[in-house]
Amino acid sequence: MRHTDPDGPVGVPRTATAPPGGSAGPADLNLLRTFLAVYRSGSFTAAAGLLGLSQPTVTTQIRSLERQTGRELFERLPRGVAPTAVAHDLAARVAAPLDALAAATGHDTEPHERAAPVHLAGPAELLCTRALPALAPLAAEGVRLRITPGLTEPLLDELRAGRHDLVIATFRPRGRALTSVPLMDEEFVLVAAPTWAHLVGERAAREGPAALRAVPLISYAEDLPIARRYWRHVFGSRLSRTAAVTVPDLRGVLAAVTAGAGFTVLPRYLCEAELTSGALVPLHHPDDPPINTAYLVQRPGRPANSDVTRVRDLLTEAGRTW
Repeated sequence: MRHTDPDGPVGVPRTATAPPGGSAGPADLNLLRTFLAVYRSGSFTAAAGLLGLSQPTVTTQIRSLERQTGRELFERLPRGVAPTAVAHDLAARVAAPLDALAAATGHDTEPHERAAPVHLAGPAELLCTRALPALAPLAAEGVRLRITPGLTEPLLDELRAGRHDLVIATFRPRGRALTSVPLMDEEFVLVAAPTWAHLVGERAAREGPAALRAVPLISYAEDLPIARRYWRHVFGSRLSRTAAVTVPDLRGVLAAVTAGAGFTVLPRYLCEAELTSGALVPLHHPDDPPINTAYLVQRPGRPANSDVTRVRDLLTEAGRTW
């Protein structure tokens, strides 16, 4: 059966005789290099550009490798391809040796690799206030960036499918399919404009949530994830109220609360300037404020595009000061 989609299904033909999980002999190194390029880029077309091959050649090589292994390595997506569990396992086994071989032979950084953009995704607020300012110098050096804001769970799914190179995640992903390093710790603070802070006074420390009963709650989602976590950690109780205003962007929440709409819980990095100027006032000063760690996540192995490594290293370095 022929597939006309460039990144279409590449399943093993039903007549394949290779045993599951193995083949009669070792796979050709060129096939493994092509496999790793597709695995890391998430697309036959992108891999072809990185390798300097035609897309049909990449497709043929992947099908040849699948015949040898007797397993399907990639499944079709609306955009690109997604590695199967077999592909994740194969990549974990061959990435380091192939990267070491490429470095030893001096072929680890090809000129055409710099042409591919680096796809970075993460929370919109963190991308805009921290990541993009840190990465600004790379643009002048010819590095191309493509930024995608979003929630961690779907972004990690898209990273596994090859749609992103790096994701800033609000939690550490489980399993071996992705690798992660801590990027920064964000401390959460309970804040309001001075008018509401004057009304509440010091009662929040003495009375806890009861002191905020008359103050509208502003949140970025109906299920109040940040506020609920603050309530559990600081007050030891369950938050049982609804938001007066929801804005699906913490910068919008910050703007509303600064204008006097009510109170909220925000990461300190996002409202540091307002706290310093007095535009916002902390309503509580717990000895042990809730802290969340953000992680920089990528697929296993050395990226085919060397600019991905540059972006990763610069973000990791910058994260030490955030």
